[in-house]
Amino acid sequence: MIRISVLLGAGMLAALNLAHATAPEPAAKTAHLQGPLLPSGADPWVTQRNGIYYYTSTEGDHISLRTTTDMARLADAKPVVVWRAPQEGPNSASIWAPELHYLDGKWYLYYTGADKAHNDDQHRHVFVLENDSADPTQSQWLDKGMLKTHLNGIDGTVFDHAGKRYFVYSAYVGDHSDLIIAPMTTAWTLGEPQVDIAHPTYNWEMQGGRKIMEAPEFIQGPRSTLFLTYSASACWSDGYSLGLLQADPDADLLDPASWHKSPAPVLTSSAKFGFYAPGHNGFFKTADGQDWIIFHANAGPGWKCTPRRAPYIKPFHWDAQGRPVFMDGA
Repeated sequence: MIRISVLLGAGMLAALNLAHATAPEPAAKTAHLQGPLLPSGADPWVTQRNGIYYYTSTEGDHISLRTTTDMARLADAKPVVVWRAPQEGPNSASIWAPELHYLDGKWYLYYTGADKAHNDDQHRHVFVLENDSADPTQSQWLDKGMLKTHLNGIDGTVFDHAGKRYFVYSAYVGDHSDLIIAPMTTAWTLGEPQVDIAHPTYNWEMQGGRKIMEAPEFIQGPRSTLFLTYSASACWSDGYSLGLLQADPDADLLDPASWHKSPAPVLTSSAKFGFYAPGHNGFFKTADGQDWIIFHANAGPGWKCTPRRAPYIKPFHWDAQGRPVFMDGA
């Protein structure tokens, strides 16, 4: 097993009671897919702070966090349930795609929810929780409510760029799902305008009988170019894959013309690597500077969109144009 670790002082390790911290292996030895890391884990997400990886994923009626210093040993990290859905109301069911962010000195959890009484696409929205504890597995999470998006939708994410904060989510627009961006005035409040920056246009975004762009995730390249990955097509199709949008670092991110879509998917089913229908990803970096992508996938073809979707991690690099390369050698 390849160890993926970060270096911490002994005092911090003792305080957190986290073991397994070692120096990273040389980069040449870490160029391999790892996974599945857990038996199940759709919509995986990793946040790093003070040398700790915090992991979460979709669990349906609650949100839990795992903490580790070694992503390859994620299964050894005990999940801690930090929030449970209420018995009724707009966020009482379908608790999907949680993301943990540290913003303005506090922790925030963004997640998708629906009303148990109307558990359908027309009643899905993004909600946010707040925690002012140094450790997000401790203390109580305060419900900050539903983000006031113009459209119902799922899979919200947050990123900062050039002194401004942005929110991006997947909105239901007619018979398809588009990516919408909006400025943020607080960690739980959206500003204006809310702008549709991308919709399905390619055949590979329309597999499984649906036209879908969902699960946007932000990463900045080595040349400061901005990228948004997204999941394309229906999750029950083996054609489910990752697409890529990019924008120049000085572009107006609220202008749809600033975003340019890659004409081909950037991560697809791979018989060589043994994963199928990859989607809903996140990013993290190891102590040696290696960039990694985390995503869910099936271990076999035709498994569709079930709890068998599990988290995988894979190193990636940047090409000569400063674009991420996720499928090199596939």
